[in-house]
Amino acid sequence: MSILNVEHLSHGFGDRAIFQDVSFRLLKGEHIGLVGANGEGKSTFLNIVTGKLMPDEGKVEWAKNVRTGYLDQHAALEKGMSVRDVLNSAFAYLFELEARMNQVCDEMGSASEEELESLMEELAVIQDTLTLHDFYIIDAKVEEVGQALGLDSIGLDKDVTELSGGQRTKVLLGKLLLEKPDILLLDEPTNYLDEQHIAWLKRYLQEYENAFILISHDIPFLNSVINLIYHMENQELNRYVGDYDKFQEVYAMKKSQQEAAYKRQQQEIKDLEDFVARNKARVSTRNMAMSRQKKLDKMERIEKAYEKPKPEFHFKEARLPGKCLFETQDLIIGYEEPLSRELNLRMERGEKIALIGANGIGKTTLLKSILGLQPPLAGKAQLGDYLEIGYFEQEGDYTNKTTCIEEIWKEYPSFSQYEVRSALAKCGLTTKHIESQVRVLSGGEQAKVRLCKLINRETNLLLLDEPTNHLDQDAKDELKRALQEYKGSILLICHEPEFYQDVVTDVWDCSMWTTKIL
Repeated sequence: MSILNVEHLSHGFGDRAIFQDVSFRLLKGEHIGLVGANGEGKSTFLNIVTGKLMPDEGKVEWAKNVRTGYLDQHAALEKGMSVRDVLNSAFAYLFELEARMNQVCDEMGSASEEELESLMEELAVIQDTLTLHDFYIIDAKVEEVGQALGLDSIGLDKDVTELSGGQRTKVLLGKLLLEKPDILLLDEPTNYLDEQHIAWLKRYLQEYENAFILISHDIPFLNSVINLIYHMENQELNRYVGDYDKFQEVYAMKKSQQEAAYKRQQQEIKDLEDFVARNKARVSTRNMAMSRQKKLDKMERIEKAYEKPKPEFHFKEARLPGKCLFETQDLIIGYEEPLSRELNLRMERGEKIALIGANGIGKTTLLKSILGLQPPLAGKAQLGDYLEIGYFEQEGDYTNKTTCIEEIWKEYPSFSQYEVRSALAKCGLTTKHIESQVRVLSGGEQAKVRLCKLINRETNLLLLDEPTNHLDQDAKDELKRALQEYKGSILLICHEPEFYQDVVTDVWDCSMWTTKIL
């Protein structure tokens, strides 16, 4: 039985079409991977099926009484709410029922005999619902999920606006799992999650009995949990049975067949047009020429496969720095409380180092302390000589109203418009993206704009905080190649071993010096 039906869906932003006459069906127990390049509309599709966005055309129909849970990569968390408040909000509908139950009890005092009977029935239904959904053990359930996702070590009473990107994702994921929805819609759930919790989520999804739709660019994770692929490309949505590797195999074959058919048809068109041109003027061959012309007119033309521009990253390199890039002396990082013991670290020219470890233990804080953006609680960090530093932050500004062109121009005012457009195009952005405001771009496209700023500056030390988050596979592969080619030094925060293992010369496990209980 179909849980979700999407028929003849069309949608766009301004003159930029995202979908054209797309249909989709979700069946019970299907574990779907929704894949496609950055900006093809994966998150937009989830926003439409959850009702957050109205499509231009088409119909979205859910089966009756289906409860959906949506992990949105840009969901807002309000200041003043604690982690516990967000987790408790998963039971908002039960708290509403409790309020109604109390109201019913108040009304019973002044009700007539007939009204009393009706109120008693309503009360019984509410009490059964509350018991069935574990209302009276909510606190225990919240504690249980908090422990499973490592939220107890952050502190359930901590304000959610003080959390790191990974901690924030865990809180939203915890809320979602507590809601126990019939359908899970997950938009890049592994972004910011550390290896330990990615493994936990993988096990959870492998054992998940209901259906889910998962957007992810983490291919090993995707392969381990899904049994169907829906591929979004050129305003179309196509279904493939099997995992991502199987899809790649079938897709490559389909693409080569389409290219061969296109070439054959183009040759046939050329031959027919040539025959018509040579023979339409002669009386003896005019009928044959007209017959060929009719064939040309009726021919259903095969579209040439549209090649999405692939990014090209080439980091510009500055002069050699001094031998020591930075050194810390009894450095203690943190905010109100310390996140590390005393650190005596040293990085030398030519080293490429990955910082790994669970979320919230201070990896980003360490980068900011080295750069002088976050004052240490004790000790000091000393930068070396002749450094030209490139810093890629974990998150961009999602409210940015400037266009991509303006964003690059702010950074490089001496660039001509041609140079700005060319720089953005090399990062895999099309003309329509380049002229759009940064805030309407997908997470992956925004990351490409930020990478564009970075690769056009001469650097000899790159500090990269989760640069692979949101990037599609082509961009990730190209970034890996560019970092391997880069002659400068790199300090990289990353949770994807398959990305950093072939790039770095050393790995620093931050859990070895953190003061946080893991």
